[in-house]
Amino acid sequence: MIFYRDFYAGESIAGKKEKVKWKILHNAGQLDIYVIALGSNPKNLMDIIPSWELMQKYYPSHDTLVIGVDKGYGNAMELAGKIVVDVFQKTGNLNIRDYFLQKHRENLRREPVWKSCS
Repeated sequence: MIFYRDFYAGESIAGKKEKVKWKILHNAGQLDIYVIALGSNPKNLMDIIPSWELMQKYYPSHDTLVIGVDKGYGNAMELAGKIVVDVFQKTGNLNIRDYFLQKHRENLRREPVWKSCS
């Protein structure tokens, strides 16, 4: 699992953004925290995944790009909507996957990647 450098965080965790990220990467259980990642199926825009599900063996071994985190499923859905609106305003289209992958590649040239412990 990889975190996008400037990942979105909901208002409820904005002050704890890095702490929540650390806990997710180190498999520390967190109730009611949801991760917004690029869709596992290219036909989907994004996946909203509960953080407890990320502790399964599948996720650390796959390069899932996390683009947002929020507390509560409803808040995560609202944050996903905000991400869609932001990308549309910046690009004029809804190709979220290409937008974040391009930005992620640019960020890789500047700094190392945070990956989950396996």
